[in-house]
Formats: sequence, structure tokens, C-alpha cells
Amino acid sequence: QVQLVESGGGLVQAGGSLRLSCAASGRTPSNYPVGWFRQAPGKEREFVAVISWSGGSTYYADSVKGRFTISRDNAKNTVYLQMNSLKPEDTAVYYCAADPDGSWSLASDYEFWGQGTQVTVSS
Repeated sequence: QVQLVESGGGLVQAGGSLRLSCAASGRTPSNYPVGWFRQAPGKEREFVAVISWSGGSTYYADSVKGRFTISRDNAKNTVYLQMNSLKPEDTAVYYCAADPDGSWSLASDYEFWGQGTQVTVSS
């Protein structure tokens, strides 16, 4: 089992920044790719970004490319999502997930999930 806990969400004005953290514990969490997803009210959960276990590979949704940066510190078993130039449409609950079986951008392929952290961007 892998346990994931997100933190760092909050309320920010458009154009502002937030850094989300995903702290992992349990069965060798540093061996897994870790992804960030988000879900806005009434919408499906969507892929945001993912990072390989080594941190050498990262992928982003087109909607956040150039604004968000995913990184990880395996010594701390923590994955970060730095979000800059935030827009109202970034408002959602953000989830981290680990150990995808198949596609790294499909929510259904991830086995372990955190509880989510709310990000609200005001205009």
C-alpha cells in the first residue's frame, strides 16, 4: 500500500501562484511515477502532470504547460506541483496519484490516491 497526502491548496487571485505537495508513505513510494489530476464541480477528473520515479521524465496537459512544474524529492518522498500564472479555470480539487498501470495520463490506471486539496482562483 501507498498512502498519499496532499497539501498546499487555498484561495489565490488570478495570476498568482501556489505550490502543492504530495507526501507519500508506505511501500517504496519513490519507485513509482506520480501524477497530479484535478476535478472541477460537474466535470470529470482530468490529467494535469506526471513525473517518473527518477524525476527524469515529466509530462503536462496542454492546458497547464508552461505554467505548472512538477518535481519530486525522493529523499523526502514528496512530489510537488508548482502552479504559476493561475487562472480561474484552474479552480478544482487537486489529487495526487501513484503507481499507474498503463497510461500515465489516465486516472483509471492509477491505484493509489490522496484525499485531494482545494485550489480556488478568483478573478
